[in-house]
Amino acid sequence: MTCSESDCERPAAVELHVPWDGNRLVCAAHARVLGRQDGVVADPLPERADELLE
Repeated sequence: MTCSESDCERPAAVELHVPWDGNRLVCAAHARVLGRQDGVVADPLPERADELLE
């Protein structure tokens, strides 16, 4: 599965729980940025944990 953000082909590594927009599967790079918003909870996908270490 790939990142749900437009124009991104990276593999999804994190599920973001966004209260005002539903859940999204995103890559580690987008998770770092989007996960900083108030109310957003980031849950790493266990099978993609190695992506978060890069």
